[in-house]
Amino acid sequence: MDGWGRPFDVSGACAALDADLLVLQECWTPDGDSSGTAARVARDLGYSVAAEATLAHIQRHGASADADDRWGPRPWHLRRAFHFDHVRERRRPTGRPSLPGRWSIALLARVPVRDPATLWLERLRRDPADRAVLRVATDLGSRELTVMGTHMAHVTDFSPLQYRRMTALLPPADTPAALAGDMNLWGPPVSSFFPAWRRAVVGRTWPAHRPHSQLDHVLITESVQVVEARVAGPSGSDHRPVVVRLALG
Repeated sequence: MDGWGRPFDVSGACAALDADLLVLQECWTPDGDSSGTAARVARDLGYSVAAEATLAHIQRHGASADADDRWGPRPWHLRRAFHFDHVRERRRPTGRPSLPGRWSIALLARVPVRDPATLWLERLRRDPADRAVLRVATDLGSRELTVMGTHMAHVTDFSPLQYRRMTALLPPADTPAALAGDMNLWGPPVSSFFPAWRRAVVGRTWPAHRPHSQLDHVLITESVQVVEARVAGPSGSDHRPVVVRLALG
């Protein structure tokens, strides 16, 4: 949904990417129900949910009656679509019914994967959510490729502390691996945390309607080759997706 709470076709947006592996951020699953965003996309498109991790509990709101043609209200931190359970009352929408649920990241696959794992990062005091790295292994040609997905905290929440922690969780740089997700950080500082890795795609991804920054990245190790890389068009999210096609030499 957008910042006003208006839904869009997430399965259609994912289908247009035609990816063997999908890393999804800000998935929603209502409490007491298993048919959330990741499960719905998997069902609609023939994927399996290879890994999923709940990062926070939120209250999701219906569409706002005063929505306009913007993606959501300004300033952006006053979005009316959802709020974290423990966020201060003054930031919460009023006069609209809400539904409690789980806010998560997920890794979907339509190719065989194995050894799924969730690697938790240290909780930041100012961050309203937990953070984690999802990890699976798959085969690319005749060799194993480790694929990871994440959704990092904002730099204003001191995310560099989590980046330092993540470096100890990643596979060795001399093994084939890829790390993808919304890093909430620009390319050069992201690269500085992983000097042995390189960015597979460069392009502006945020905000989707008129992007001026790249916050969404795919990092790869030296043995992984980039066959194709692009930033896809807007689809309903406030970020544009990045798409890469990888190979091993």
